[in-house]
Amino acid sequence: MKRIFLLIATNMAILLVASIVMSILGVNTSTMGGLLVFAAIFGFGGAFISLAISKWMAKKTMGCEVITTPRDNTERWLVETVARQSEQAGIKMPEVAIYQSPELNAFATGPSKDNSLVAVSSGLLYGMSQDEIEGVLAHEVSHVANGDMVTLTLIQGVVNTFVIFAARVVAGIINNFVASNDEEGEGLGMFAYMGVVFVLDMLFGILASMIVAYFSRIREFKADEGGARLAGKEKMIAALDRLRQGPETGAMPAQMAAFGINGKKSMAEMMMSHPPLEKRIAALRAS
Repeated sequence: MKRIFLLIATNMAILLVASIVMSILGVNTSTMGGLLVFAAIFGFGGAFISLAISKWMAKKTMGCEVITTPRDNTERWLVETVARQSEQAGIKMPEVAIYQSPELNAFATGPSKDNSLVAVSSGLLYGMSQDEIEGVLAHEVSHVANGDMVTLTLIQGVVNTFVIFAARVVAGIINNFVASNDEEGEGLGMFAYMGVVFVLDMLFGILASMIVAYFSRIREFKADEGGARLAGKEKMIAALDRLRQGPETGAMPAQMAAFGINGKKSMAEMMMSHPPLEKRIAALRAS
């Protein structure tokens, strides 16, 4: 319930900020240029606000406990490993956290390379060997070092803008066509027009999700390669193989799941944010 409330509150804040910006700029959505500005404000605005508060959202929604003072040898090793890998990768030490979940997973998030968070599940921390965990951590540190959070935010902003703009342009064309064939020339009417926009948003949104998922899968292969350089190829392969044998994931929100070591399965690979683990292992062995 808390997670749902936070997501709704975040979306409401994004709408409020975008509306204020539109009001200040005096955007007129009745022109193509104005409509494009409207689409860009909402498309990029939402993506970048989500990025800016990503660490805070992760801590709140996942119940992450940031390790400030290690309580035992396991936590001390975890922090020291992330510190060593971060230094190898040439980035500022991320915050290190643990969240309570039986699934074998971890994620990285944050607005920049020097302001990030690496979090692991309790199930992963106490259910995998140190070599396997080292591979997982190296994968997440590589996500941060590669700037994947910013890269996918830019891609998400572009596709969001496309969806918002294209849906309204196509709905306008349909409205004009109906009006030209209507004796009274009134077109669809406001509610019918908004219904068409809603349907087109959904359809174009599916296409947009496929595009984002494609780039996300590419970034996963890159993070695996980076993880192999930081921790060693065998440790990275061992980590992926252990994840392949574990239970299916599902507790992580989509925003964090995109940078998790293990993603949700899907009937169609084109909708998956992560390539199948078998393909990732094969790619590392072939490199």
